[in-house]
Amino acid sequence: MTDKQRNAPKGAKSAHSHSGVIHVNEPHHDNFTVVGNHLAQHPELSLTAIGLATHIQSLPAGTPIGIKVLAAKFPEGEIRIAAALRELEEHGYLTRARERLQSGRVTTRTTSYNKPRLAVVRAAAEPEPRPAPPPAPKAPAVPRAAADLLAGLRAHDSRLLLTERDVHRLAPTVAAWLERGVPPIAVQRTLTNSLPEDPILHPAAFLAHRLKSLLPPPLPAPAHHPTPVRPYPLQTCDGCDRAFRAPEPGACRDCRSATAREVA
Repeated sequence: MTDKQRNAPKGAKSAHSHSGVIHVNEPHHDNFTVVGNHLAQHPELSLTAIGLATHIQSLPAGTPIGIKVLAAKFPEGEIRIAAALRELEEHGYLTRARERLQSGRVTTRTTSYNKPRLAVVRAAAEPEPRPAPPPAPKAPAVPRAAADLLAGLRAHDSRLLLTERDVHRLAPTVAAWLERGVPPIAVQRTLTNSLPEDPILHPAAFLAHRLKSLLPPPLPAPAHHPTPVRPYPLQTCDGCDRAFRAPEPGACRDCRSATAREVA
């Protein structure tokens, strides 16, 4: 597997060691594969995955390594081999991409890495990111119609000049009027009619008072009108040809009564 064993213990030269592995290393000059200790001693891969990666790295380029091909070669079976391939993908030793050929057939292109891909290794080493807290709900936008109505009051009386801050503060109250079915022109008249002759020192407070004290009630719910009952269609009596209303053709009430008397 490897032409040099770098991590062999220093005391391995003694053939009389009573514990631990003893290495007998002979150099390989041909027909060998170099495998890194990062794979051979991987702390998270299973032995099946380590052995499978070693086998795949020893194969010539272009050799088929599908699950069924490997299962026919080794005794582990398709389930264990598929799990081992997933391990190697998760740790960056293998990638499998499905590609469609010009003939229309779909094939799997497998790439083997003798060193794990750095991006996968970093992702595995880094802690999982904590889920970000949900964004704070945005403040509802100031109703445009309400803001425009308030900003336009100064055209009716210069004493009703409002700052932008006052417009944003009063707009929700104006919006409440509009939501209760009050037309914008009616709200405007309510705020501008019968203004005092004295100077209006605090127009925002003056308008806030009017908006609050004169707020109309919500519109009543529409009255429920029951569906009118349609009368039965007109029928022609089988006995006297008189017209009468009934769900089905037959005899009128008088003819039915006369028939009942005759039977009695």
